[in-house]
Amino acid sequence: MPHRQPSLADILATLDVDRVDDEHFVATQLDNPIHHIVGGHIAGQALIAASRTAPDRVPHSVHVYYLRAGDARRPVDLHVEVARDGGTLSTRQVTARQDGQILLEVLSSFTTAVDAAEYQQSMPAVPDPESLPSSQQQLADYADELGGYWVQPHPFDLRYVDPPPRLAVELPDPSPRLRLWWKPSGPVPADAAMHSALLTYLSGTTMVEAALAMRRATPASTFNALIDHALWFQRPVDLSDWVLSDQFSPSGVAGRGLSTSTMYNRAGQLVCVATQELYFGRGGARRR
Repeated sequence: MPHRQPSLADILATLDVDRVDDEHFVATQLDNPIHHIVGGHIAGQALIAASRTAPDRVPHSVHVYYLRAGDARRPVDLHVEVARDGGTLSTRQVTARQDGQILLEVLSSFTTAVDAAEYQQSMPAVPDPESLPSSQQQLADYADELGGYWVQPHPFDLRYVDPPPRLAVELPDPSPRLRLWWKPSGPVPADAAMHSALLTYLSGTTMVEAALAMRRATPASTFNALIDHALWFQRPVDLSDWVLSDQFSPSGVAGRGLSTSTMYNRAGQLVCVATQELYFGRGGARRR
C-alpha cells in the first residue's frame, strides 16, 4: 500500500537540520511504512547543512550520489567539509552516514551576486496555474483506488498541464514530456536555502513521473530509487508563487530512467535546471 504524503510542516521541520558543531549536523528522517529514506528529502537536508557553513551566499548547485538506502526510523549524520571559499563561489562536500556506512555523497556550490550579461531559453507557453484543476480534482475518478492515494492531501499544490502518470498509463502513446505548476501548500520561511531545499525535495518526487509515464507505470505500481541527482539554481526561487516544471525523460535503458527538468518562475525567469537518474530494477512495468 502506498504511504501517505508527509505534511509541509513536517518537511520544513526536518529539512532544518540540527547543528552539533561547525561541521557536524544531525538530520531527522521522514518515516514511512517501508522505512525508506526519501532521496530528494535527504538531498535537501544535505544542501541545508552545507548552506549553514556558507551563510552569506546562496545555493548555486548541488550534485548527489546515492549509495545506500538507509533507515528512515533513525537520524542520519551529516559531515560538511569546507572544500573552498573563493571570491564568488564556495564549495562544500557533504557525507551522510548511518551506523558508520555512507548513504550519499554531495558536492554543493554557493555564490554571491555577479553583475553580468544574462540569457536564457524561453518558458513554454502553458495555461496559467489558476486555470488548471488540482491533482486531486484531476484524479477524482480514481479516489477509491489504493485507499485514496491519488486524492490524499499533498505538501505541494500540483497543477498538471500534461496527464500525470495515473492518466498517462491509459494513453495509447504516452509522452516523455510532463509539465506541471507547483508551489508549497502553505507559507515557507523567507530563507533562500530553504526554498532551494524544498525545490530539491520536490524534484526528487516529481521528475520520476516523466520516466514512469514511458514505462506505463505510476509511483504506486513500481519500485524506483534515485541513483544520482544534480540541480543548478540559476537564480533564487521564490516559493510564495507558482513554479513551472517542464520535465522530460530522454532515455530509459538497463533498468534505469533518465529525467530532466527546467523550472521557471511565474515571470518566465529560469530558476533551476535539474537532472536525475533512477533505478527501476530488472523487472517492473515496461513500455508496450
